[in-house]
Amino acid sequence: MIKTIFMGTPLFAVPILKALSENTEVILVVTQPDKYVGRKKIKTCSPVKNWALENNIPVFQPNKIREDYDDIIKLKPDLIVTCAYGQILPKEILDAPPLGCINIHASLLPKYRGGAPIHHAIMNGDDKTGISIMYMDEAMDTGDIIEEASLPILDEDTLGTLSHKLSLLGAAILNDVLPSIITKSNRRIKQDEASATYAYTIKREDEHLDFHKSALEVFNKVRALNPEPYAYIILNDEEMKIIDGYIGCESNAFIGSICDIKKDAIGIKCLDKVFYVTEVKPFGKKKMKVQDYLNGVNKEKLKDSIVK
Repeated sequence: MIKTIFMGTPLFAVPILKALSENTEVILVVTQPDKYVGRKKIKTCSPVKNWALENNIPVFQPNKIREDYDDIIKLKPDLIVTCAYGQILPKEILDAPPLGCINIHASLLPKYRGGAPIHHAIMNGDDKTGISIMYMDEAMDTGDIIEEASLPILDEDTLGTLSHKLSLLGAAILNDVLPSIITKSNRRIKQDEASATYAYTIKREDEHLDFHKSALEVFNKVRALNPEPYAYIILNDEEMKIIDGYIGCESNAFIGSICDIKKDAIGIKCLDKVFYVTEVKPFGKKKMKVQDYLNGVNKEKLKDSIVK
């Protein structure tokens, strides 16, 4: 059985690690350092680290892998597999395994190279996305493609649901192509550089909802940022996370105004239609249904408020 090293960090990468461990001898898992999470700053390790430790696989957590990679090379792996690791690998690692370094990427390359392909696919209203398994080189997601598989993006999909589907798809495709990678009989398809687009990591300013956009664009952003970090608005000088909602009818109300209040939804006028918010997380509170939120506020004062 060939010896492999896996590099990954989030929950998305766990099914891929599991598939790799069922088909090869995973001698090391490399993941990001533990982080302090939440208001109480609880030190938390990555889902990949948790899975590795539960399955008695050694874990390595370099702060900067470009400077700290000797232990990886000394193990002389036959193959390195990465998935959402979070750091760019130096050439020394890329050149080390005789079977190369391959990456499982959550888009149909060359579309959406970068760290947030699922976010951007939903945000942009794409009707499909997929998984690309590719050889790694020194640039970002530019290597030769080994295999791709697509799936539809449904209207009800969120970042969470679509990530789960793509994660399972990635594990299945890796199972299919590993034998040919090991025998070096797999195909290698050059990417079309002219068709390349990029999906850079989501920044704080990307999380803000702009109601001068269409209701569909607002809806897509809400889905693309659920379950983390959530889209947000400013209402009465306080931040409020928007978790879920739906698109309503056209309205002549002022853009950004709360133009309708239902029993279980708050309607905010977008460029064209009304976007109805059904679930929120007010600042400093837990997430809740809008029906529960409305029980604790003055609805008359809320009506016609301007959302920023």
